[in-house]
Amino acid sequence: MADAKVIPFDEDRSRRRAPRRVRAVPAPEPVAPPAAAEPAGAGSPGGWDRRIAGGLAFLRRRVTGEYEVDEFGYDKELTDQVLMSLMRPLYDKYFRVEVKGIENIPAEGGALIVANHSGTLPLDGLMLQVAVHDHHPAQRHLRLLAADLVFMLPVVNELARKAGHTLACAEDAQRLLEAGELVGVMPEGFKGIGKPFGDRYKLQRFGRGGFVSTALRAGTPIVPCSIVGAEEIYPMVGNAKTLARLLGIPYFPITPTFPWLGPLGAVPLPTKWTIQFGEPIATEGYAAEAAEDPMLMFNLTDEVREQIQHTLYKLLVQRRSVFF
Repeated sequence: MADAKVIPFDEDRSRRRAPRRVRAVPAPEPVAPPAAAEPAGAGSPGGWDRRIAGGLAFLRRRVTGEYEVDEFGYDKELTDQVLMSLMRPLYDKYFRVEVKGIENIPAEGGALIVANHSGTLPLDGLMLQVAVHDHHPAQRHLRLLAADLVFMLPVVNELARKAGHTLACAEDAQRLLEAGELVGVMPEGFKGIGKPFGDRYKLQRFGRGGFVSTALRAGTPIVPCSIVGAEEIYPMVGNAKTLARLLGIPYFPITPTFPWLGPLGAVPLPTKWTIQFGEPIATEGYAAEAAEDPMLMFNLTDEVREQIQHTLYKLLVQRRSVFF
């Protein structure tokens, strides 16, 4: 495997992307329900008929290729009907995620959600996607920015693209924001997700403010987000650096259960999570050249970081235990 590389999100980088063929699918003809029919529940014969018919139609579109993806490879139908359904039990039953401040995410238009990153494996990003989609009144989709390593891994690469992830470069982020999308970024990168357990909930460096510059250029608000619970799913007590270099990965975690228990050691601990979205920081009031002002970048980056860190401490004080 090639050496893992983190995209410096704080630099504008032009990236060429091979043109994608997007197949336009005509909208289905509306079918009027019978006038006297009562709405059938999921467990009624009519409800099951509709679910089976919908599933068969979904499979037919998959087989024939009659579905749409955007220029980044995002497959909305597959994400809604399959990927979200696979992540939801982990979100609802295993981590029992509690969401606060969802009203701080705009109902429409672009916004940049900036969150802390932790957990040894990036499950926090996936749970963040489910939180935004399932709790926001508009069921908005979060487009996450990811490092190169994600797109080097077989299977993971394709699934990430289908779920709406794209490379963590300023060009892609700005295009998504200007198109009215919600974009998620975790500026700590591997420094956050691979930090030792003793440094849990202590934010790492946020870089030089590339995410702030992108939000300013797009004129979209920045929504700070704090995630509590992910730090404890894989308590990282050591890092086999030599093995990590041999494998071409940023770190090789050693936890109380991994690698000692083999595959069982990869099962995350069932911690209780809280995700809180803070008040948005407006950017539309700044002049066009503000995105080039290093002092403004520093100040806004520091403001976002401090808000996330303060909220993390507040949530930690409020929680009863790691698991309940």
